[in-house]
Amino acid sequence: MFAARTLESGHTASVDVLRSEEASTILQIIAIIGFAALTALGAQFRVYLWEVPFSLQTLAVYGSGLFLGWRNGLLAQALYLTAGLFLPVFAGEGHGLAYLAGAMSTGYLLGYPAAAAVGGLLSSRWNSGVGTYLSLAAASLVLFTCGVTWLHYAAGHDSWLTSLDRGWLRFLPIDAVKILAVTFVYAGARRATRR
Repeated sequence: MFAARTLESGHTASVDVLRSEEASTILQIIAIIGFAALTALGAQFRVYLWEVPFSLQTLAVYGSGLFLGWRNGLLAQALYLTAGLFLPVFAGEGHGLAYLAGAMSTGYLLGYPAAAAVGGLLSSRWNSGVGTYLSLAAASLVLFTCGVTWLHYAAGHDSWLTSLDRGWLRFLPIDAVKILAVTFVYAGARRATRR
């Protein structure tokens, strides 16, 4: 009983209309394109310290699941990946299938739609601050599972421990801060548009 009250906010908000079937088709399309563009923009802010860069893309990935819901969050990230087949929107240098086949970060990129979907699905019910944070933590786990698995084979690491260290553990503190930031933005938007 306590857990349910902690995870669910108990109120509706106008911002949640983006997540619902009530949203017009044009509004959904604009939102999907918008979050795909935000993901591409986040890719332009990157720092390489080892095989996989730190970037701001995951802010848009997590946000797309929260604001758009599981389906449209997934579609926004799928659109981003599709754009990357033709345009240089990824964090690394290059685009297209050849880039995806050889990039160390491809597992993370391929995990974006699933992460957005998981965050959106869980947060449809878990929409309190705590619930939102836990929803995004689950999305992060999906994202890093995809990323580390690809990285292990693409980088040819000797052990899974090396892959976990370079592909997840080093990102963990920063990702926790990103999740917290997106949680605050979403919770603030829900508070500001409370019905």
